Amino acid sequence: MKNIILITLDRCLKRQKQSILLFDSIAAASDIALMLNGQWDGCNGVVIDQCDEVAVNTAAKLSEATWCYQGAAKAVLARLTTDELLRRYALGERNFINANLRYAVLTSMKLNQVNLSYAKLSWAVLNEADLSQADLTAADLSETNLSGADLRGAEIVRTNLTQANLQQANLRGANLTRANLSEVNLTHADLTGANLALADLRGAKFHFCNLSGANLTGAKFIETDLAFASQ
Repeated sequence: MKNIILITLDRCLKRQKQSILLFDSIAAASDIALMLNGQWDGCNGVVIDQCDEVAVNTAAKLSEATWCYQGAAKAVLARLTTDELLRRYALGERNFINANLRYAVLTSMKLNQVNLSYAKLSWAVLNEADLSQADLTAADLSETNLSGADLRGAEIVRTNLTQANLQQANLRGANLTRANLSEVNLTHADLTGANLALADLRGAKFHFCNLSGANLTGAKFIETDLAFASQ
């Protein structure tokens, strides 16, 4: 019993020594993780043991980046312009993790298989856009216009879609596990075979929405709202 307690305490102390640092550049976070023997989270965060601020400041200066501790502040990535996004996409780049695209206008743009996980897309205009098989994991799409967008097979896990416009959107086979779809407009949307397990659908508009074969296990919704959907 004593050994178990000692092991538990040791693990807790190790966790407390770890620091999560946020940088204003994904590339810098990746490079600095290597410099400091830390763990890059695939975004703009780095987990390191026993943070040496002198070493972090030196690495950040070399990478021309700014940083902060997670929770103390938030290192916000520079806004990505639509022209730059489309230029890089046309050149074959697909990875735009944590991109800042708030208010971006991308009407009818072809962005299939793009990786916009953790991206900031609130109030963006993406109506009629091709986002089929896109990775939108944990992205912020609150109040975004996605009417008529093609989201077939997209990864929309833990994504914030609060008050988004998804009228006539094609979400066939999309993975919306744990997504926040509260007060979303899904009028005439196609969710055939979509995974909505544990999703928050409270206040969503389901008028003429196709939910055939959709997985609603553990989803939060108001029964009367679903009466307007086709199942």
